[in-house]
Formats: sequence, C-alpha cells, structure tokens
Amino acid sequence: MPSLCVLGLGYIGLPTASIFATKGRRVLGVDVSASVVETINSGRIHIQEPDLDVLVRAAVQSGNLKAATQPAPADVFILAVPTPFHVSPDGARKPDLSFVEAAARSLAPFVAAGNLIILESTSPVGTTEKVKAWLEAELAKLGRKVDGLLYAHCPERILPGQMLKELVANDRICGGLTPAAAEQARGLYASFCTAQIFLTDARTAELAKLTENAFRDVNIAFANELSLICDKLGVDVWELIRLANRHPRVKILQPGPGVGGHCIAVDPWFIVDAAPAEARLLRTAREVNDSKPHHVVAQVRAAAGKDAVVACLGLAFKANVDDLRESPAVEIATHLADAGLKVLAVEPHVTALPKSLQGRAELVSLADALARASVVVLLVDHRAFAGLTFAQLQGKKLIDTRGSIRG
Repeated sequence: MPSLCVLGLGYIGLPTASIFATKGRRVLGVDVSASVVETINSGRIHIQEPDLDVLVRAAVQSGNLKAATQPAPADVFILAVPTPFHVSPDGARKPDLSFVEAAARSLAPFVAAGNLIILESTSPVGTTEKVKAWLEAELAKLGRKVDGLLYAHCPERILPGQMLKELVANDRICGGLTPAAAEQARGLYASFCTAQIFLTDARTAELAKLTENAFRDVNIAFANELSLICDKLGVDVWELIRLANRHPRVKILQPGPGVGGHCIAVDPWFIVDAAPAEARLLRTAREVNDSKPHHVVAQVRAAAGKDAVVACLGLAFKANVDDLRESPAVEIATHLADAGLKVLAVEPHVTALPKSLQGRAELVSLADALARASVVVLLVDHRAFAGLTFAQLQGKKLIDTRGSIRG
C-alpha cells in the first residue's frame, strides 16, 4: 500500500491521517507544533471531536500513525494546512497562502518520481497550480530533477461534530492537474470513502468547494438581514420565519449573531478576490454576516447599564464544538470588553479563554453567570443551554441571538 505523509494535523489533517492509518496505510503526520506532535504520538488528541480520540489511539497503537515536525519520503503527500485571509490596508480580504507555500516547498527534499501531491486545504482557484510551481522552484534550488509528479485538489466536506461519519459517507471531488492525477487520487480515497467520488480538473474542484460554502453564506445572510429588518419594524423574526417556511417551496434558515468557522466565514472572500466585479451578491452576503456581530453589540450596550455584568453564553463558532475560529461570539464578547463592560463567558467546551479575552473576561460556569449577570446574551445554542427558561432569567435583560429561549 502507498505510504502517506499528511502535512497539518488540525481539524482536517488529523482525522484524515488517522482514518488512512486504520485502513492499513503507513502514515506520517507532520505539524509545526512540537506539542501537537507529542500529544498525537502518545495516542491523545489536541482538538475536540466525537470518537476522534478512539480513532487516533487505535492508529497510533497499530504503529501505522506517527507524528513529526518534518516531512519524510512517502508515496503520497497530503497538504491540510490553514488557508486564512488577511485584511489589506484598503479593507480588502486577501487569501493568505503562506502556509500552503511553506508546506509545498518543504516537500522538495523528499519527493520522488511518480509521487502524488494532494491539496486538501480549501483554497482559491489556481492554488494547486501554485503548489506545483512552488515545489518545482524549490526542487530547482536543490538541483533536483523529479519527473512524473502528480497534483490534485481533493477538498473535504465534513462538519465539526460529525467529522468521522462524514469523512466516510460524503461524496468527494478529486480534481487533478491531469486526468491521471485525479484517477490516482480517487483510488486513494476509495480505500475509506463509501460514497461517490467525482473526477474533474483542479480549478473546478477548487471553485466547487468555495461555491458550496458561499451558497450557505448567502442563505444565512438572507436570514440575518431579515432579523435586522424585523428588529427595525418590531416583528418577531422567529415567528416570521416559522410562518414563511410553511410555503412548500420556502426554507429560510435561522438567523444568528454572525457566521464563524474557517469555511463559511472565509471561503466566499476567495471568490470575491478572484472576481471582484462579478461577485456582487457574494460580497454583500459577506458584509451582511460580518456586520451582524456589531448589531448584537449595539443591542447589548443599549440594554446594559453603566455597571452591568454581561453573561455571554457560548464562544464557539457553532453549537457543541470547541472550535473558536472566526467565531462571531468571540468577536461580540471582545467588543463588549472593549466597551468597558464586565464580561462573564460561559463556554463548556473549552478550559481557557481565547487570547482576545484573556485578562478581560472571566470563564465561568452557567450557574455562576446566571447568578451574577444583569444582562444575558445567548450566542451559541449549545446543548448545555437548551433547558434555559424565561423564569430562570427573570429580572435580567435577555438578548437571544438564536431564538432558543421560548418558554
């Protein structure tokens, strides 16, 4: 069986490396963090995901999964590193491909003829071609000539909290710079993917993943914009959506405090950056969703008195996970702390506050927050908050961004 080297052991790389290892392949997982490497080599995990600890422990104990801070020779190299964006001085969101470039260049001493290089990271259109160019440039620096390298983009489509199930059961796209690369990638993923695997070219695969998340972003923006309109007109948005959804061809999503995570909050900007004149709707959807946390902050500040204590229920970007990336809840809590309010953060899935809140907020239990707060802001509909009632919040001002507290 081909050996694998997976670069990046985060929310995508670690589950991918582990599932390949449990299918009998020899896998080296690579991460720049020595503590992550040490944690995985001891059979433990550094992220929260149901059943991932069991999978990693089995993979490590089998001897098929090892972790290191540097790559090594393999038959297949999978890049699963972050692809964030940075904000330029003029306010434009520009893709940051520095992690992908560093990973691609790091392969130069180790690749051999016929190796398959797969980019799994969600990336702007044309990034797989850049991976090829970066690697070839680094090979030239080393005076190495390696023939027959194959390149493909194979984006994941998995949801935090259901990663292991969806990694296996969701359809997959394999987009190659050549048909041969796409075919080899399909053969690789077929070892664990039970759903259909579709072949295409790399650019289409890159844009398909971005399109999937942009579609979701636009639909969320519609719901969030409705919530802004309802606030202005004095209408209950939750009731409005419930009634509108009784139409047989209408399915409006639920509004929230914004959009977070590393996918929906980021990927549409890659399309906007690539085609700014054409991506008008996508840009507007992003602006609507990016503005929603500021609306929530304004609501809280209007409700809060001078010495108010504000309980922020939830910091994660979505329910029942520990992932704080691009979280609107963290942004809201940070702005409230900036405004000088006393902030109590309740996040049952983490043990420490993010950097933006350290020394500026308290991480407390739900019971402590309810006992001390004069204003309660429900930001994430975690299961831990599902039993909250208006009776428990009597005498407090409530900002419910999820419409969860109804009885």
